[in-house]
Amino acid sequence: MSVDTTMHVARPTRRDAYLDWLQMLSGAALVLFMWCHLILVASVVIGPSVMNAIAEFFESTYMAQVGGPLIFLLLLFHFVLAARKIPFRAEGQTTIIRHARMLRHRDTWLWLVQVVSAMVILIMGAIHMWVVLTDLPITATKSAERIQGGFWLVFYLVLLPMVELHVSIGLYRLGVKWGFIRSDNRAAAKKAEGILILLFIAIGLLALIRFLTLTA
Repeated sequence: MSVDTTMHVARPTRRDAYLDWLQMLSGAALVLFMWCHLILVASVVIGPSVMNAIAEFFESTYMAQVGGPLIFLLLLFHFVLAARKIPFRAEGQTTIIRHARMLRHRDTWLWLVQVVSAMVILIMGAIHMWVVLTDLPITATKSAERIQGGFWLVFYLVLLPMVELHVSIGLYRLGVKWGFIRSDNRAAAKKAEGILILLFIAIGLLALIRFLTLTA
């Protein structure tokens, strides 16, 4: 007796398309927020008073108190949408890794890096937002004291590259998925991806160094 070993894969529906669009839009919004947030924090390199003035503006307009929780909800919403395609069972994870090794395809490994970084960002990002938003007002001196404590320096040295890897890889994969990045411009897109990662990590490191050297 023959056994039918054909795998039946569910065909994408209109609902899947809508969810993909929501995932893309929420991801794009988070990318803009991450970059703006990093640049605003890095204003401490120009001067602590500049960072304090920016922080005071966001707090006086309640953008920090209201926007912070909304950004976290958006982060959670984006994660739930992306989690539809993440294998959480051990056998699924083993299969994905085995296929990645077999295919030796860079973009497959980039997806795995994005999945791992997403898990890290969800946990560490929540901790970061809780610590900052429950200790208002935000000031350069207060941030410097936190960084100089030791633990938080290591914390941000892990979180910073995870965020920039996830953001840059996410933009690249969106470009591939929606046809903006094709075979004729893929090499340039990969180069731009690498430059973005290094650029924003450098900006973040400059801010951390400034916090380390800042005295009350």
